[in-house]
Amino acid sequence: MNETIRHEKLLARLAEVQRLSIPEIIDFLEISPATARRDVNKLHQQGKLIKIRNGVEFKAQSDVVKPTPLLINTNHSDEKQRIAKAAAKLCHNKDSVILTCGSTMLMLGEALCQKDVQIITNYLPLANYLIEHSHEQVVIMGGQYNKSQAITLSLNANAETFVADIVFTSGKGLTEQGLYKTDMLIANSEQRILANNQKLVVLLDSSKLGKAVGMLFTTLDQIHLLITGKEADPAIINALQAKGLDILLA
Repeated sequence: MNETIRHEKLLARLAEVQRLSIPEIIDFLEISPATARRDVNKLHQQGKLIKIRNGVEFKAQSDVVKPTPLLINTNHSDEKQRIAKAAAKLCHNKDSVILTCGSTMLMLGEALCQKDVQIITNYLPLANYLIEHSHEQVVIMGGQYNKSQAITLSLNANAETFVADIVFTSGKGLTEQGLYKTDMLIANSEQRILANNQKLVVLLDSSKLGKAVGMLFTTLDQIHLLITGKEADPAIINALQAKGLDILLA
């Protein structure tokens, strides 16, 4: 469980019971004493709870910064965290990477935050997170703000070109034909990005494998690597590998 989700769960629990001891936090989050103390100190410094002797107290909601809604009750959260952690290991110092939108991308951004990696994105929750957590190399792709997806989109085919070592993206389904997305505006914008980049890594939880949903975004031969969860159906994995797709199970 990454730090952001731990903090969100702790604050939500604290809102229910008003007070928690350190041992109760350790049991609730299934973390070590050192991690519990670190989380408590950080949330206390951020003004999100009140630190007391051997525990914490709830702080009025009006004074608390709301947790990132996209990571609250995220489906397949544990699997997505493993996928994000595996993806982060592909990134090396001085690399430049493009991250598209979605909860898995936000988790990947958290894993890369404060590392010597340039992160290019049009996903505003991710960009805000990186800026708030002092990540030095953030590039925000421009365009018109799309409120429903919290991204910026440009319909200008001649818009500025971004080139990176790796492009990370996700989708709604993946079959032997390729990766599917359901939002055509987002897909169109990202396809222009892919035209200028060679290495595409797809991050997809196992529930989406074998499903054709929406429009075909890119064919299987254009995907450099798929990272999915170890829960994936072996028959689907074998079929995809038989088509030449490299797969990493997290």
